[in-house]
Amino acid sequence: MGLNDFFQSADRLLRTLSRPDWKTYWMSIKIVFAGIGLMGAIGYIVKLLAAVITPS
Repeated sequence: MGLNDFFQSADRLLRTLSRPDWKTYWMSIKIVFAGIGLMGAIGYIVKLLAAVITPS
């Protein structure tokens, strides 16, 4: 793929892109926060299990 083909492809891509509406944006925010919460919960459980397993 030459440089000219790349620029044509990039131009075509940028013409088809559009800003997400509020519903799509809000859904993305909820998914990100759910992922952060899930990773935090997994980290908490792992730390709790490590504290229980290791002898004091």
